[in-house]
Amino acid sequence: MRHISTATAALATLCAVAPEGAQAQSSVRLYGIVDLAMRRASGLDEFAPSATSATVMSSGVNNTSRWGLRVQEDLGDGFSAQAQLESGINARTGAPISSSMYFDRQSWVGLGSRWGLVSMGRQTSLLADAISPIDPLGMRLASFNPSVNVAALSQHQLGVGFGASGSATASYRLNNSVKYTGDVAGVNLRAMHSFGEVAGNSGASDSTGLALGYKHGPLQLSAAHQRFRNNDDTLGLRASVLGAAYTLAGGTRLAGIFGRSHAETGATARTTLRTLGLGATVPAGALVALTLAHYRVDRARSARADDGYGRTVGFAEYTLSRRSVVYAEVDHTRWHGGFQGAANKPKATGVSLGVRHSF
Repeated sequence: MRHISTATAALATLCAVAPEGAQAQSSVRLYGIVDLAMRRASGLDEFAPSATSATVMSSGVNNTSRWGLRVQEDLGDGFSAQAQLESGINARTGAPISSSMYFDRQSWVGLGSRWGLVSMGRQTSLLADAISPIDPLGMRLASFNPSVNVAALSQHQLGVGFGASGSATASYRLNNSVKYTGDVAGVNLRAMHSFGEVAGNSGASDSTGLALGYKHGPLQLSAAHQRFRNNDDTLGLRASVLGAAYTLAGGTRLAGIFGRSHAETGATARTTLRTLGLGATVPAGALVALTLAHYRVDRARSARADDGYGRTVGFAEYTLSRRSVVYAEVDHTRWHGGFQGAANKPKATGVSLGVRHSF
């Protein structure tokens, strides 16, 4: 009888606690991607221009290796508390991608409601948000993708740090930021401000932007504009992206993107970068997808000749399961105007064979 009474008391306790937990509907999700490939490149040192060839193991060719935590709690009446932490991984060594920030990709907390989400912390810029749904490569090959590197400023190569990014070479993610994301009559609206937090100058290293997105049936449109200041509030950068994607009846996805940035890199020096990308992803049966994209990047700088490059990238992916994919990738780059540096080859090619697993 003692055991029965004890079991009954325990069951009563669980019943008393369960409704509260169920009502809160809290969730903590662990997720990630591990992506590794063998890569052979000519005229590239993995992905950087080179005078030689290289055979390497490369992390994140198809999709950037990472792990993260996503937390959400239902607060009732349509309100929720949310948070996300995400860290990039060099899967070939197990080391974090960033040596100075552990959660370098995402670190934010926010409150959501039927009117939208307000989030605070380290977050992607609005340029990055805008290219995600309309990039011709579908955000593949992030370290070599001109939509990511040039249009969304992941590797802007301007020689000046813009925004509170924690980096002098990238403005893809911003610290100390407040972002609003909401949907109004089918239009996705995003607004963002990143506080520079430079002592004695509230405008230094700050950033402000606005983005709009629209999706109706097979059509998706996306646009964003964002401005950035450097760390002593003397130089500015303004960038915009615009693009569209359309999915045909058979599942073929067509996409195009245009990006432009104009930066003050000195008292009288200016750099303008333009990116144009077009591509398609075609299903070849139930398990195979073929993607082909071409990009053109043009750069104009004060008192220097114009330069840039054209880049074509192809992917063939075979789905092993809902979480696992094997893939082959090939890329060809033709530099013009000496963009790659005088000591390096004017053309470059790369071939990769890899596996991507998501969890």
